[in-house]
Amino acid sequence: MARRPLPRILSSGSTQIARSREIARTAADSATDVLHPLITVSRGLRKLAATARARWAATPKERRGPTLFLVAACFVVVALVPYGPLLALVTVMGAAAWKGRERPVVKTGPDDAEIARLKGLYEALVPYFSVPEDPAPLFAHGGDWSGAFGEYAFDEDGRPTRLRIAYPPYFTDGEPAARARIEQLLHAKSGRGREYLFDWDEEGNRLVMSVLPALPTTIAAQRFVTVPGETVLGFTDGDAVQRTVPVVAADGTEDAPAVVWRTGPRSTEPHLLAVGQPGSGTTSLLRSIALQALPHGDVLIIEGGGTGEYACLTGRAGVLAVECGLSGSLASLEWAAHETERRLIAANRARQAGHPAPEDTRRPLWILVDRPSILGHLAAADGRPDPQELLQVPLRHGRAAQVTVVVAEQFDSTDTLSETVRTHTRARIVLGPAAPEQIESVLGAAPHTTPTPQVPTGRGYARLGSGPVLRLQVPATPDPYDDATSEAHRKAVLELLPERRTATAAAVVTVPGSAPDPAPAPRHEPDPAPAPRHEPEPAPARRPEPEPAPRLGADPGPAPLHAPVAAEG
Repeated sequence: MARRPLPRILSSGSTQIARSREIARTAADSATDVLHPLITVSRGLRKLAATARARWAATPKERRGPTLFLVAACFVVVALVPYGPLLALVTVMGAAAWKGRERPVVKTGPDDAEIARLKGLYEALVPYFSVPEDPAPLFAHGGDWSGAFGEYAFDEDGRPTRLRIAYPPYFTDGEPAARARIEQLLHAKSGRGREYLFDWDEEGNRLVMSVLPALPTTIAAQRFVTVPGETVLGFTDGDAVQRTVPVVAADGTEDAPAVVWRTGPRSTEPHLLAVGQPGSGTTSLLRSIALQALPHGDVLIIEGGGTGEYACLTGRAGVLAVECGLSGSLASLEWAAHETERRLIAANRARQAGHPAPEDTRRPLWILVDRPSILGHLAAADGRPDPQELLQVPLRHGRAAQVTVVVAEQFDSTDTLSETVRTHTRARIVLGPAAPEQIESVLGAAPHTTPTPQVPTGRGYARLGSGPVLRLQVPATPDPYDDATSEAHRKAVLELLPERRTATAAAVVTVPGSAPDPAPAPRHEPDPAPAPRHEPEPAPARRPEPEPAPRLGADPGPAPLHAPVAAEG
């Protein structure tokens, strides 16, 4: 039986379909050309309607009634004017045609300047991401950069703000030195003066470089929403921490990601060390900590510089003493050591008797020491003990006794810090401009970003224990008695200061038993400073033997995070 031939429509179907598609495409193009004015007017009408809807949504409810009345009055006037409706229609159509005359241009790729910058980055990375033995190198001189750069973004100046780089598997991305070379190169080629974040994906052989926005400097000292035992050291990036606190900034109220430091018996970082350059904001940090600690505890301030930066706290409720001289500082620290031992003995006896700890042992005691190296030099010249030796007991056993020590020092004097201070201050902060090696020597780990040479006051890095290195911006807490302080910051600090206790003529409260010292006098407040709420106990002549003997327990301090930092020339 002979096979019947296929119908003609089936044998030449592909040709007919292609011809039909061509006819339909031509008809659509012709219709678009004919109807282009109508399409433009329709697009403009949609934009005008969207603008009117947005204006109506932004209008307050109490103003919507008068607005409707005004619009209705305009319609009535237009209807009564000769040729008014026709003129109104022509005006609306003209506005719609002008509004919808052009579509927004969508950028689909880099321009010539951006392509040239990407090629320059590609060529600069060739010596680090290629070897002669590679048969198909991903990076080669004159090669294709699009295969290595999968994602990129640029700012208004044409500098890259985000770049995803694919590198060969044989690159030694596990070595810090190799990573540092790549980060330094990208930092130099992409533009200095900005802070870059480098995210290495060792499994996928990917490196993402992104530019970090500047941390806000508009947050001043205020009452933060925290519980007793929590202190807000500053604010950081939103994706670096899991907690935010409501703050009042210059542009209103917002939720800011905060670096919260927890102290107390259950804290793993009970003491803090802050290091920075002159003018970097370490004194402002100590003032901020003192203002947050005063509502729930007592504060003892030792100022080695003697410049009166803490004069605003003199005689306030909860401030035991503000010492600037050597004799007063030694007496105050000796009292703090005996007070720590007394708290331990009292709490131990209460536990052995089955009673809760006494109330006076549960109130936090904060010891803030600013520039102890200056007092150490004065003590060595006078043949007296170094004040840092008196910090051993509060540092070793302060966590169990609700005693917290905060030490602030400058980079050029970090080599004078004692081994006890370096060992037991597991919470670390670096403020001001510093080299990556300096930051790593203090924090024990290098930051994941590139420090900038010019930073505002209070900007730096923080690390709590063995946690990650976080960017930090300390809330603005300047000296309210400084003439250079703005009125807003002065008012914010003065509102946080506690009330004065009683009126006396002394401007600096000293611990009983301390002799007057010819150290530089601090700036006095306009009103006289009062006496302390309760006088600290004087240092006993001979330490009594407690019965039964207290169990001080093992040393809770961790091992040192780093070697002593060498002084900079």
